[in-house]
Amino acid sequence: MFLQRLTLTNFKNYTSADLSFSEKINCFVGDNGVGKTNLLDAIYYLSFCKSYFNSQDMQNIRHEEEFFAIHGHYLRNGDQPDVVSCLQRRNQKKQFRLNKKEYDRLADHIGLIPLVMVSPSDADLINLGSEERRKYIDGVISQFDKLYLDNLLNYNKALQQRNSLLRQMAETNTYQASVLEMWDHQMVNPGKEIHQRRSSFLERFIPLFQQFFEFISEGKEKVDIVYESQLNNNGPEELLKNSVSRDLALRFTTTGIHKDDLVFAIGGFPVKKFGSQGQQKSFLVALKLAQFEFTRRIKGYKPVLLFDDVFDKLDEKRAGQLIKLVGEDNFGQVFITDTHFERIKQIFNQLSIDHRIFHIHNGLAAEVK
Repeated sequence: MFLQRLTLTNFKNYTSADLSFSEKINCFVGDNGVGKTNLLDAIYYLSFCKSYFNSQDMQNIRHEEEFFAIHGHYLRNGDQPDVVSCLQRRNQKKQFRLNKKEYDRLADHIGLIPLVMVSPSDADLINLGSEERRKYIDGVISQFDKLYLDNLLNYNKALQQRNSLLRQMAETNTYQASVLEMWDHQMVNPGKEIHQRRSSFLERFIPLFQQFFEFISEGKEKVDIVYESQLNNNGPEELLKNSVSRDLALRFTTTGIHKDDLVFAIGGFPVKKFGSQGQQKSFLVALKLAQFEFTRRIKGYKPVLLFDDVFDKLDEKRAGQLIKLVGEDNFGQVFITDTHFERIKQIFNQLSIDHRIFHIHNGLAAEVK
């Protein structure tokens, strides 16, 4: 599967754009702030029904316009193209369609067009709290496991209700044991399933991640991911029962899979504290390449791969090595942003890979012939 054509109207800084792409590598080149990343975000929208960078859809409408529209034409095995469309009007519900048929639930679209994004904002996975790492693993698994996504939605709904009840009981100085147990019950089975699937996923994912890091770093360092979960040693029923007093005091649920974390390590130490900028960059790129390969094996076809400013803090040798890698048959369609046209041109002069280069300037995109 690959994106053959992208059409934008009033999306971020684009009044309009209509681009046709290579099946392999496509490069958006231009200065900072001209709209390269916005094109990647539009492609991301077509896979995940939302922006990678901004959770407020209406903020992605071009200034003073009333709507934005994104349309993507995808080809799979020479069949008729599938047309995916996203339309957001101001103060209205977002509309998402496949071949002009609107989805009842956006969740039904997730996983149809698998995609992996590599972005400078991925540094948040290392630098910020556990919520960022949970969101990451949830996003990966949800692309190929609908049951996981359903369990996650059900768990989070029950968690919100339980937290609301805890606040209510604290404010009214009451204790409603039967109602609390009802929400406990609603959380237990989804929590068990989510923990089991996270554990199973990481068991298969970590060796792939380590292989890609070894390639990028040329075998200079060893890396690992450790899954920390309260459910590793206790059942969710026991955890919820034993934490009632503390939960009432703090007015929120203190135990469960919503407290899980991933510890990123290099050389046996946390990469956040002991990894250089280059090591952290290599760690994140390896993480996303492993995500790509894992998803490809599960889905049976190649996800779209987006690289936003990936060459920052990578020397030219590693940059060329990375493009050579993603140009191989194991990888499908790739989109790359970069600020250095000559660097991109020189790399492709040395490699025989089908590609297209687009020059981006203030919301205008033109293919470089």
